[in-house]
Amino acid sequence: MCMGFGCNSAGVTGCRIIDSPREKLISILTNAFVPCNGRFPFLITISTIFIGGAFTTNNSSIIATLVVLLVVLLGIFMTIFISKILSKTVLKGITSSFILELPPYRKPQIGKVLIRSIFDRTLFVLGRAIIVAVPAGLVIWLFANINIGNLSILTYLGNFFDPFARLMGLDGYILVAFILGIPANEIVLPIILMSYMGSGSLVDLENAFSIGQILVQNGWTLLTAINVMIFMLLHFPCTTTLLTIKKETGSMKWVGLAFLLPTICGIAFCLITTGIWNLFVYI
Repeated sequence: MCMGFGCNSAGVTGCRIIDSPREKLISILTNAFVPCNGRFPFLITISTIFIGGAFTTNNSSIIATLVVLLVVLLGIFMTIFISKILSKTVLKGITSSFILELPPYRKPQIGKVLIRSIFDRTLFVLGRAIIVAVPAGLVIWLFANINIGNLSILTYLGNFFDPFARLMGLDGYILVAFILGIPANEIVLPIILMSYMGSGSLVDLENAFSIGQILVQNGWTLLTAINVMIFMLLHFPCTTTLLTIKKETGSMKWVGLAFLLPTICGIAFCLITTGIWNLFVYI
C-alpha cells in the first residue's frame, strides 16, 4: 500500500514478496485504493481552488491540505475495509503469519542495487506506460478533432454520459475525461479543460486561478469538487497498473475485479454525497 502512493503499478509489483497467494491477491486488488503520484496533483489543485478558495482567512491553505489528507485517509480506510470483505468472501482462507527472515549482513553492492531497481522496476513500468500512452494519445486527439455534424466525438460522448454523471454530482465531460484518462491519471484535468474550452489538443494550465475560472464558468460547484476528488481517489486503475496485474496474476478475471472494485465504490460514494447534498438543499 505504501508503494502504491508512489505508483500503483510498482505497488502491485511489490506484492511479489507476499508468500500467501490469497493475501497477495488481496493486496494487488486493493492497491489502487490509495492515490498515486498521478492523482495527487489533481487532488491538491481542486482542493486549493474550491476548498481553500471558500475561505478568505490565512488558514485556507491548511484547510485545503487537511481535505487532501482526509481523502488519503479515506483511501487507507477503503483499502482495509475491502481487504476484509475479500478475505471473507471470494478469497476466503486462513490468515498466514508473516515471517521476515533477516539475511546475513553484507556491505551493499551499489551496482547490483541500481541494476535490479532499474530493470525490475523502472524500465518495467515505463515500458508498459509507453505502450499504452502512444495509442491512447492518438485516440484522444481523434475524439477531439473529428466532427460529426457540428460537434466533435468528444462532445457526443459528453452528452451521452451527462445524465448518469449528473446523478453522481459530476457532468458528462468529467466522466469522459476519467474514461479517456485511463492511460494516466495526470491527463484527466487537461482533458476536462480541453473539453470545456473546445480545444483540439490537451490543455495544461499551471495557474490555479485560471483553472478555477474555467471550471466555475462550466458549472462546477463545491459539490462537483468534492465528488470529483472522491472519484479521483476511487476509480479504476490506470492501464499500466491493469497490465501489471495481468502479468502478476495471469488472469483477466482478477484484472476485471481490480477494475470494478474501486469504480463501484467511487460511484456509490458520489451518489451518496450528491443525495445528502440535495437533501440539505431542499430542506
